[in-house]
Amino acid sequence: MPRETFSPNPANKPSGFSPITKSGNLLFVSGQVPVNSKGDLIGEDDCYLQAKQCFLNIESALDSVGATNDDIVKITAFIVRPEDYSKYATQRLELFPEDGPASSTVFISGLVSPKFLIEIEAIAVLG
Repeated sequence: MPRETFSPNPANKPSGFSPITKSGNLLFVSGQVPVNSKGDLIGEDDCYLQAKQCFLNIESALDSVGATNDDIVKITAFIVRPEDYSKYATQRLELFPEDGPASSTVFISGLVSPKFLIEIEAIAVLG
């Protein structure tokens, strides 16, 4: 099946991967980290604020292909500090208060930047 790639910010498209890939009606959102569109870290040492920014980035990626958070069917969070899980879970519950998507959480030893406490990826379905 052919695939299409998208970037919510074509002027700042990363090399080597795509922020979002579409195959059929499936959308795969690459792991999003807690930086804004200018590349600034949001929520230094605060997993709740970092999770919020990750979800905003996912929303922006989905918007670039005409999808919304309501189309998300699966999320996976990668968290550096296990004690931050409740902060992430609070943010997830605010975004999905009822009937949220399938969800997995993985505790890891580190991310691309030591300031990143969390990275979140998503799978969505169009139509």
